[in-house]
Amino acid sequence: MTYIADDVVLDAPAGRLTGIQAYREFLGPFAEQFLIRAEMVAAFGDDSTALLMYDTETIPAKSAPAAECVTVRKGKIVYNRFIFDRLPFDQFQRRQAGDCLR
Repeated sequence: MTYIADDVVLDAPAGRLTGIQAYREFLGPFAEQFLIRAEMVAAFGDDSTALLMYDTETIPAKSAPAAECVTVRKGKIVYNRFIFDRLPFDQFQRRQAGDCLR
């Protein structure tokens, strides 16, 4: 979070989020509850833009690839276009909800 601007904009499969608190609330549960490991596939960039592709192993999915294209100004990420497949996570949440009903 050190490198995230206070007014960061995040475009993700769930929609657009604005501000560091919304950013934290969106990514925090993934990092704290689901992530087992991450492996960088590729990274390209310059002084203002970076494109990262990585694969994560998570509790819901053995392989959950993702990509982020970030815009950086004054050393802080001000924009993040975040792309990943939501299906394994949605299925996991449905399984969890089903277990709670039993």
